[in-house]
Amino acid sequence: MTTVSEKIIGDHIVEGECTTKSEIAIFIDQTLTQDATGTMACLQFEALQVEQVKTKLSVSYVDHNTLQSGPNNADDHAFLRSFASKYGIYYSKPGNGICHQVHLERFGVPGQTLLGSDSHTPTQGGLGMLAIGAGGLDVAVAMAGHPFHLIMSEIIGVELTGSLPAWSSAKDVILHLLSELSVEGGVGKIIEYFGDGVSSLTVPERATITNMGAELGTTTSIFPSDEVTKSFLKSQGRVESWTHLSADSESDFSQILEVNLSEIEPLVAKPHSPDNVVPVSEISGTQVDQVLIGSCTNSSLKDMLTIAELLKGKKIHPNVSLGIAPGSRQVLEMLSETGALTQLIKAGARILESACGPCIGMGQSPKSGAVSLRTFNRNFKGRSGTPDAGIYLVSPETAVASALSGKISDPRELGKPLKIKVSEKFTIDDSMIIPPAKNTGKVSVIRGPNIKPLPENKPLPHDLNGIILLKVGDNVTTDDIMPAGAKILPLRSNIPKISEFVYSQADPTFASRAKDAGGGVIVGGVNYGQGSSREHAALAPMYLGVKAVLAKSFARIHKANLINFGILPLTFTNEGDFDKIEQEDEITIDDVKEKLSESTVLTAIIGDKKIDLTHDLTGRQIKILVAGGLLNYVKNDREY
Repeated sequence: MTTVSEKIIGDHIVEGECTTKSEIAIFIDQTLTQDATGTMACLQFEALQVEQVKTKLSVSYVDHNTLQSGPNNADDHAFLRSFASKYGIYYSKPGNGICHQVHLERFGVPGQTLLGSDSHTPTQGGLGMLAIGAGGLDVAVAMAGHPFHLIMSEIIGVELTGSLPAWSSAKDVILHLLSELSVEGGVGKIIEYFGDGVSSLTVPERATITNMGAELGTTTSIFPSDEVTKSFLKSQGRVESWTHLSADSESDFSQILEVNLSEIEPLVAKPHSPDNVVPVSEISGTQVDQVLIGSCTNSSLKDMLTIAELLKGKKIHPNVSLGIAPGSRQVLEMLSETGALTQLIKAGARILESACGPCIGMGQSPKSGAVSLRTFNRNFKGRSGTPDAGIYLVSPETAVASALSGKISDPRELGKPLKIKVSEKFTIDDSMIIPPAKNTGKVSVIRGPNIKPLPENKPLPHDLNGIILLKVGDNVTTDDIMPAGAKILPLRSNIPKISEFVYSQADPTFASRAKDAGGGVIVGGVNYGQGSSREHAALAPMYLGVKAVLAKSFARIHKANLINFGILPLTFTNEGDFDKIEQEDEITIDDVKEKLSESTVLTAIIGDKKIDLTHDLTGRQIKILVAGGLLNYVKNDREY
């Protein structure tokens, strides 16, 4: 056990052995939910009939659906608040900030495990936590005291040397890695950072890098916990949480990548993928309509102070709309105390709520055909709420340079670099974090009309029969399957209603066709289900009767969610067979229950062809699928 990852896993493992590609189970210290996924996680936890959460700490955040254009979001906030109070969960009120930023500030502990119902949970790896994103059902099960099962990942070491030059940032580091590895390059891997260059990066900078490790498809990303970590925790009044963690040797990394920070230049991810990366200088001069700064990737106090100083005494270009969302109430308050907030306002910025907001299409959609620069982590087509907009991912420095000039601009053109000093003591005010009730028996859970009963799935049938409902290509995202945005996200606790929007952008008839057919099968390409952890991309198709997904390969979290909801994930034994399948083909897999346990290869009759399909399911995962999903499995097996 020589790497940081192995040390933490070794301290928490309760089943299996720490061998690559084997299934293990680890004890979870902390959980994190947010309102777009948390309501369903709460309903699932409730179905497990456990009186109180059994983790060391569980926090329920409201940060995604804070746009209250009707009663649905506010009703669900009331549900989450009362549920947290009753079951032993801390509740972070709307306006307190983005879950990952607040958790970094107030709750993250080096060496502990964190399971979060959000794909960017690995943000806490910047603090030395083993933080993993998962579906809400996995988090609910962890809150009930059960271990989290996963396939032990290969551990890749990234050796950082040197230090970042002026005008390059941590965002450029992770964009560089995305250009090298792609959005599929981290699947089945943990990325662990080490080397002399680590000490040159602050905890918020490290968190920016681990945050976007999600875009690489990694299980998680992690930094050591060192004196820099200790200083950060001290500034938050939490130095007692610090512990030293570092790799003992490089020998246990399966592969080592070298990144010389001194050679990193300002980069940009062009539409419509985070790995479509080029130097900013290559596309400078492109006219810009909108610039947005914030999200869980780049909304720390250091980011905001940098922006404010760059905008001091200046005005943004008249053709640009600049929106700024501080990551937490703490950041916003300290901007106000230092006068930096005034500088932002005087420059012409629109100050947005401390929330995810535009990142998940919740407001600030750009105009038709716009070029929008964002310091966010994803630029999938349509995610902004404007289908034909071009979304570019950039650093805060590049964002400001472009907002001032009205065109994509290299921040090195801004002149002499700045030296930003961040206070050694942060303003602490946890009044918007509500602890659970001491007498839970007196708490009643408030249920608005938008919260519908939890859908139940049936056990896996003896034979799998149906039609190919839809055939899609490579790198399909969970946004493609289950869109976000102000229209759809408020329906997250109403599965019958939200299911009407499954694949609505690719095929508006999908939901109705699935219902008419009594369900069926979806066919996809490489990296099916990348992006957000939202389990609705599996739960809603399950509700519509989807029984299986056939793909060339799967993204980790979505594959786990499919299994959790009783949808069989199978890959093509021969990828060329993908081209032989047509939408509306009939499909049959006989004796699927028995054959899953007998062999890793299943033969399907699709149309007039026989096609071999492969699975790598563990014995436990097969039992979950046979039961009709994880909830059924846990309820039926109290030994779990």
